[in-house]
Amino acid sequence: MPPNILMFMTDNQPAELLGCYGNREISTPHIDALAADGFRFDNAFCVNGMCSPCRASVMTGLMPSQHGIHTWIDDRLRARWPKGWNALDAFKTLPEVLAAHGYQTALIGKYHLGAAEKPQNGFQHWVTSPHGHVTDFWNGTYIENGETKTHAGHSVDYFTDKTIAYLDSASPEKPFFAFVPYNAPYGHWPALKGRAKNRFRGMYDKVEMQSVPREGLHEGAITRFLRKASDSVGGIDHSSELRIPNDLETLRNYFSEMSMVDDGVGRVLAALKRLGLYEDTLIIYTTDHGFSLGHHGIWGHAQATLPANAHRATFSIPLIFRHGDRLLKAKSSTHVSQIDLFPTILELAGITPDGHNENPAARSFAAELRTGVIGREDEVFMEQEETRAIRTPNWLYKRRFQRAPTPPYPDELYDLKNDPLEKHNLAGMAAHADISARLIAKIDRFFGQYSTPEYDLWQGGMPQSNSDKPWLWQQAWGKSWHASFQQG
Repeated sequence: MPPNILMFMTDNQPAELLGCYGNREISTPHIDALAADGFRFDNAFCVNGMCSPCRASVMTGLMPSQHGIHTWIDDRLRARWPKGWNALDAFKTLPEVLAAHGYQTALIGKYHLGAAEKPQNGFQHWVTSPHGHVTDFWNGTYIENGETKTHAGHSVDYFTDKTIAYLDSASPEKPFFAFVPYNAPYGHWPALKGRAKNRFRGMYDKVEMQSVPREGLHEGAITRFLRKASDSVGGIDHSSELRIPNDLETLRNYFSEMSMVDDGVGRVLAALKRLGLYEDTLIIYTTDHGFSLGHHGIWGHAQATLPANAHRATFSIPLIFRHGDRLLKAKSSTHVSQIDLFPTILELAGITPDGHNENPAARSFAAELRTGVIGREDEVFMEQEETRAIRTPNWLYKRRFQRAPTPPYPDELYDLKNDPLEKHNLAGMAAHADISARLIAKIDRFFGQYSTPEYDLWQGGMPQSNSDKPWLWQQAWGKSWHASFQQG
């Protein structure tokens, strides 16, 4: 029988918020133990620095310019959505392919890819929140297989309990795919404002938070705040992105929410062991996107600056695999992309894509998990509306859309061997003109080859949902350009 698959995904979590990735102030013993007993990637990167695009890419194996979700899907615009709208309806998703090959499929956690009232994308068992934006971890409303329910406790405990109940009830006659996207640790106000209420808060009361850099505010963070300052609708306080790195209560709250996630992971893994399923289950731990913990004077995601940044902190994600003796226990420095999860999981499940979103840009790394041998170019590509980037072992190049605004946002180049903290921008310097030209050509070739014109913002395409910067694209393409759910 094909293997069971259990995939954890957290919300807004950089790789370095785990002990196994070097953080000495966080307590994540269960995830650390999973990494020690499995295969850990030290250079895994998301394709976009926001929630919904990354979740869409994991589910489809496609880049944002291929599936059309370029930023977080704004629930405040849901009155403009078609009834029952599903952002991935045009694509074959991972759970759909697995279900077609006999898998039981379950989503237990955050969805954030459209209407959540009923199961979507091939998930048969459905436990989720009605919205994607998190304002409070407590006293939540949830949708459980069509029924609306409330829970007075913490959301991580709720999703953990529901995951364990699902594992207990799953048929032993068929493999399962259980996708558990926790809506924590999250990292934003109001959910994190003040001292945490969870059971791990006392663990961090005296922690100095030295793992959070205190750097001068990034100029781009200030620019973005000034543009977004008037937007206070729906509980979004953009000042938090400037204030949190110096707010110890919030930082300790954030760390304690990570410990809540770790505790939930530990409880679910204990249930697998109790059921005798631990060795026969492919276990994956990852997150939707990275998150800057004050690095470069930035708190938050890639859109926390204007223009969007593509620094390591905002795109680096944890990625851990474990499947008993079927996979190596090792660490890898190979650069892998989030879109690579789709073909990798299908290959590990013994499934040939057979035309299901076969994307040459997405490359299975199943062979490396089994043998440690990698046979491909060591590079990843990322995009955040007006910013496209390539990262290699030696270089990071951020290419900016040049048709708007006036003057256009500047490109950036970093020598990662000599400047691993990405502090010195070398773009525009004559001494680095050749490497800049080569990296620009790679970026343009990649997106020119793989983007879908309908969704390619750089060529006048439009997103399926909303844009973070509709004003920028209107400057480039005229007032007739509009994001699908942002037209007046």
